[in-house]
Amino acid sequence: MPNTGLNQQRQDQGLAVHVAVGVIEDVDGKILIARRPDHVHQGGLWEFPGGKLESGESVRQALSRELDEELGIRFKQAQPLIKIAHRYAELDVLLDVWRIKAFAGQVRGREGQEVKWVKPEQLSDYQFPAANRPIISAARLPSHYAILEGRDETAVLTHLGALIEQGVKLVQLRLKNFTRAVPKRLLQDISAECSRHGVLLLANSGLQGLAGINTAGVHLTSQDLMRCRDRPKHCRWLAASCHNLIELRQAENIGADFVVLAPVLETRSHPDAAPLGWQQFAELTAQCSLPVYALGGLRQADLDRALMAGAQGIAGISTFRQR
Repeated sequence: MPNTGLNQQRQDQGLAVHVAVGVIEDVDGKILIARRPDHVHQGGLWEFPGGKLESGESVRQALSRELDEELGIRFKQAQPLIKIAHRYAELDVLLDVWRIKAFAGQVRGREGQEVKWVKPEQLSDYQFPAANRPIISAARLPSHYAILEGRDETAVLTHLGALIEQGVKLVQLRLKNFTRAVPKRLLQDISAECSRHGVLLLANSGLQGLAGINTAGVHLTSQDLMRCRDRPKHCRWLAASCHNLIELRQAENIGADFVVLAPVLETRSHPDAAPLGWQQFAELTAQCSLPVYALGGLRQADLDRALMAGAQGIAGISTFRQR
């Protein structure tokens, strides 16, 4: 499993190659990828466009220059997506990844490289450098991650219906508050409804009775995360709950696709838990090379604040309840 944490001493010495990367989307939501020349490091693999920062350049300046040189385009809007520190045998890299949804110009491979527009779900069909794996996850994941709860079947299905109506596309099936054993029929109905509406459904690792239920993956509790030695087999998506740097590092080590970091603010559900606050959340997120969702005491209006702190988006239960 690739090691996504940089050796701190080498990073302090400035030996990491700082690279600006663009995840460029067209109006249909397809993402641009390019094939690396055979003669360069990681040659023949696919990548997201971008390149190394030159002396004195900001990330935005480097990204603007590289996209013009490589593709003949100029971005109109760019938003930070994720930062990834990765160690190869040959060198350390720091990938500064930005999402671009508006640009001017006609995309073409100005350096003779092959370029393609692909659907987000097709990115996993292509071979990328190891450091790009978290970029693929970040590019595919939405900004909202809802946790499905309810005390009975009616409440659960009502909650799910409201989430679907709001356009939520990523849901964790937790049902921690269910007052009795969860009926198999309910699990089947939830799975079918999510499949019908294109919702990725992840099952919480503490939930029982999931044999034969179609889900997109597993969300590990922090306790189950720390017990894991490797990524569970046959798991399309793997998420984990984290509360500190040790758990974030463990999620990286087992190859999780993304994490939830909590609690950011005070919550009614965990009144005794000390909130991280936005500053500590941002500091921890900056040390994690995985997409991170903010959780705990948040409203949908907090999304921009979370993105500014380096988050992939926001997660919650009541966060997405319609008022």
